Amino acid sequence: MRIEIKQLGTVLSSRPAGKEALLAIRSSLLRDVKKTEVVELNFAGVDALTPSWADEFVTPLKEEWGGMLHYINTENPSVTATLEFLKTINADRR
Repeated sequence: MRIEIKQLGTVLSSRPAGKEALLAIRSSLLRDVKKTEVVELNFAGVDALTPSWADEFVTPLKEEWGGMLHYINTENPSVTATLEFLKTINADRR
């Protein structure tokens, strides 16, 4: 399954918005996607991504799908930096 992140917004910038976005897609993910299927987060068209939004949206998905969660179209510097930051903080949480 591919999730088009730009459909959730092009400037993704707050914890409440990230949590709301997760709640919006979580039921369809749980209903339509098996844990053995790849889930792709497509960041094409996203202008800005902040660590706070991503921590509420991406981190729970990573916890649920692990290595089956893939990121595509991450060339935007804010997307790249945020995903790298999440790796760092999530490694520290373990």
